[in-house]
Amino acid sequence: MADKIAKLSIDGSDSEIELSMYSGSEGPDVIDVRPLTGQGYFTYDPGFVSTAACESKITYIDGEKGILLHAGYPIEQLAENSSYLETCYLLLNGELPTKDQLAAFVGTVKGHTMVHEQMHHFFQGFRRDAHPMAIMVSVVGALSAFYHDSLDINDAKHREVCAFRLIAKMPTIAAMCYKYSIGMPFQYPRNDLSYAENFLHMMFGNPCEEYVPNPILARAMDRIFLLHADHEQNASTSTVRLAGSSGANPFACIAAGVATLWGPAHGGANEAVLNMLEEIGDAKNIPEFIARAKDPEDNFRLMGFGHRVYRNFDPRANVMKTTCDEVLAELGIKDDPMLEIAKQLEQIALQDEYFVKRKLYPNVDFYSGIILKAIGIPSSMFTVIFALSRTIGWISHWAEFHSEPNKIGRPRQLYTGPSKRDYVECSDR
Repeated sequence: MADKIAKLSIDGSDSEIELSMYSGSEGPDVIDVRPLTGQGYFTYDPGFVSTAACESKITYIDGEKGILLHAGYPIEQLAENSSYLETCYLLLNGELPTKDQLAAFVGTVKGHTMVHEQMHHFFQGFRRDAHPMAIMVSVVGALSAFYHDSLDINDAKHREVCAFRLIAKMPTIAAMCYKYSIGMPFQYPRNDLSYAENFLHMMFGNPCEEYVPNPILARAMDRIFLLHADHEQNASTSTVRLAGSSGANPFACIAAGVATLWGPAHGGANEAVLNMLEEIGDAKNIPEFIARAKDPEDNFRLMGFGHRVYRNFDPRANVMKTTCDEVLAELGIKDDPMLEIAKQLEQIALQDEYFVKRKLYPNVDFYSGIILKAIGIPSSMFTVIFALSRTIGWISHWAEFHSEPNKIGRPRQLYTGPSKRDYVECSDR
């Protein structure tokens, strides 16, 4: 039942088209434009920035107020009190788990951390200097060749098994991408460790000695996973939903999400922050680059400041800043030139009228890049870690899409090419 009715009059016509309006639990009302197709019209919305392509109960963002909610819970509260795996449960099920439910969920995830042994050989087909994201896209897509016993997307149990497998295996695959690139042996998962501890073990451990995860770094890693877990209908999540609408298997859909995330305008932002810091090179060069950022004629811009969605402070950034301070203090890092540049840029952005007026505050990518570098993770792995984190968001939206009646996505277009014309023989052109 429509909450309200909108009426559209075209070119002064007395005949009006009635369009139903609906209200969600949060956010602006939406106008149902589907009846326009029957009247011979489409809407035009490049980038889909004004179009609600689906109904979802998972995540809500209010960019003007700087609000991010997962099933109603503020991201700040989850980051302070929850864990990544508990947040995974929330995104998948819509409610926080009881103690017993969480224990069972964590136990099931740990039961799926291994990857098929033949996948080790799969990596040998890549060059050693291949970008880890190139490897991840391929390996995630190949999972359907190894785990084809639960690919019936219409079976709720199969969807659940695929979700567990992806949550559990992505850290293993991510660490394998890194180990392969540096010529070190793969580390098998250790299920006695927490999710974040196990990832650090697979990244930095070796067969020669026992790896003991630092609890401060493990907590920081868990927060990075949690803060990137889902972000509503962004480019990669929308891609996963669109791919899923065709009936493609979940591993193929998540691989599509990984590929989309690889774009520098999306998941490559924290890697771009480090590249920018390297370009600046020395703190004494900061004034020059600040001037360039303010110059409308210069294409240079400060990476990690402002956000396309948030017109206020990124709610994840405050938590990430605190975590960043904790990590740097724990590691005793004081003399790193890039971190010094980052700190000075942060102060300028928070105090300079140009940035404050435009609300170009440091965002989550700015701080996460600094944290990952401090931990010892190379910038080429940043987007891989983002993909690992966002997998739960992707698979939650994919599962939500398939849990209710749906149809294949089919965006329309405004055609501006030539009208119909007849073919002319090559000799007569």
